Amino acid sequence: MKKVQLAEDRASAGTDVIRRADEQRLEEICGLAAAIDLEIVARGIISVAKARPATLIGAGKVEELKGVVAAEEIGLVIIDHPLTPVQQRNLEKELGTKVLDRTGLILEIFGRRARTKEGRLQVELAHLNYQKGRLVRSWTHLERQRGGAGFLGGPGETQIESDRRQLQERIKRLEKDLEAVRRTRTLHRAKRKKAPHPVIALVGYTNAGKSTLFNTITGASVLAQDLLFATLDPTLRRIALPHGTEVIVSDTVGFISDLPTHLVAAFRATLEEVVEAELILHVRDMSDPDASAQASDVNKILADLDIDTADAGHLVEVWNKVDLLDEAAIAQLHTAAANRAEGHGVHLVSALTGDGLPALLADIETRIGGVLGEVTLTIQPEALSVLPWLYENASVHHRVDQEDGAVELTAEITTQAHAELRRMAEKNPGLQID
Repeated sequence: MKKVQLAEDRASAGTDVIRRADEQRLEEICGLAAAIDLEIVARGIISVAKARPATLIGAGKVEELKGVVAAEEIGLVIIDHPLTPVQQRNLEKELGTKVLDRTGLILEIFGRRARTKEGRLQVELAHLNYQKGRLVRSWTHLERQRGGAGFLGGPGETQIESDRRQLQERIKRLEKDLEAVRRTRTLHRAKRKKAPHPVIALVGYTNAGKSTLFNTITGASVLAQDLLFATLDPTLRRIALPHGTEVIVSDTVGFISDLPTHLVAAFRATLEEVVEAELILHVRDMSDPDASAQASDVNKILADLDIDTADAGHLVEVWNKVDLLDEAAIAQLHTAAANRAEGHGVHLVSALTGDGLPALLADIETRIGGVLGEVTLTIQPEALSVLPWLYENASVHHRVDQEDGAVELTAEITTQAHAELRRMAEKNPGLQID
């Protein structure tokens, strides 16, 4: 476990759509450091009126940090703000230790969390694009390595140019590999569309409880911990909703504020599951004081993916972790949900205890399969093979078995399933819909 000092720069706080509280931003960067088992020995907030091109923060603060680094024998300083290659190099030189910015820290976490081949390729591509602009060093190995062609000899290729060329070649290979992965994913998606199972995508800020919700409604065992970016690779499971409608639920990587642009680009193949989804569930941690700012960050990334966050028929908000709130806070949330415009679905749930999930699943089924309606059927003996389908795709309220072997049923069924039932009745005279 490496000792680390965290410093948050407040110059970036005003760039958010909804201004994030300084202490909450500091807690978040501490959580990111804890996600890769870093031992935090010092933390603090630095006010920056004007960013310095050389070091971002002022000379006085640099000296102050230098003293802390030396006294505590700190091996890593994390600055919660993007650093230019020059700023990172100068700070490392002044402080005498390794310096990481927010982007570098997120990449380190992603590198540790990636499990699938696709995830590892995406992380490596993002990391190389990040490092490409940071091949700025001052050591002797960057001097001329070999002379050029010709009688006098040219300046030759410096080591830094060689490094950049090799990086670019590796980036091209990774992009080609990821393109192959993207084509495979597209084929799999096309196959799923032929078996028509709508995709329900879970999105949300990291640690909002997406994986816990995914596990609860699908019975899966995806890693779910109180940890930022506990899961990285997407997971898909097929489930049957209460009235039999089958859907595929997709758990995606958690979003975070100031997510690096090239990281979003690298994970576009994964996020295509969100773009192609029939319905998006935006999971929010309502126990977090920064819930509104986090929702704004998620909506910004969704907008970057060309998803209309104002489309009430396409996006449902899931206000999670109500089990951590008191009765007064829950009552306020119910009032806020009731004041939403009609059609803008909001569900208060606890993914951990299951509270509110039946209503959420019923709403999903209504949005996917259509409004529920009642139907009365008479099924002759030669058509009884349809009974298992009915019990899987409808809620049977009343059944009468006749002496001649016929069955009369009253059932609640979705619009989508009702249309399929009528197609079955057209092919089978023994199935009569009253």
